[in-house]
Amino acid sequence: MRSDSISDFDTLARNLLGMRAGSARSPQFMPIDMYRVEDHYVLHADLPGMDPGSIDVNVDRGVLTLTAHRTPPPEDDVQWLTSERFAGIYRRQISLGDDIDTERITASYDNGVLNLTIPLHERAKPRQIQVTHGEESGQHLVASTTEQSQPSAEGSE
Repeated sequence: MRSDSISDFDTLARNLLGMRAGSARSPQFMPIDMYRVEDHYVLHADLPGMDPGSIDVNVDRGVLTLTAHRTPPPEDDVQWLTSERFAGIYRRQISLGDDIDTERITASYDNGVLNLTIPLHERAKPRQIQVTHGEESGQHLVASTTEQSQPSAEGSE
C-alpha cells in the first residue's frame, strides 16, 4: 500500500499559490495509522466531531477514498475569541495493492475514529507448499529408446 501522492501535490499547489493550508475552511490532512495483522490490514483515521452520516468510504480501481464533513459552527451574532477547529470536507486516498479483497472491507466510526479492516485476498495469504520426493511426486522418468532403422532389402534395387 502506498500513500496518496495527490494530497502531496495538493499541498504543493496550495503553497505555490499562497493559499494557507489548514485554515478553518480547508483542513490540511486526515491523520491515519495503518498496520498489518496476520491476514488483514487495520486502518484508524482520526475524525473527531464529524457528522457520522457524512462519512463515506469507497474503493474504485484500487484506490480507497475516505471522505468526511464537519459542519462549521454558526456565525450569526457570534464574537469569536478563538477558532482553531477545522471545518469542511476531509478527504484521504490510499492506493491499495492487488492483494486486497475489496469486497470484504468493513468500516465503523466510534469515538471520533474511523476504523477499517482491510482483508487480504486468499491468493495473497502465506501458505505452505508441500514438497514431495521420489515416487510420491507422481512424476516418473520414462526411458526412451530409439530403434535404429535398418535399410530394407526390398527398396535397394
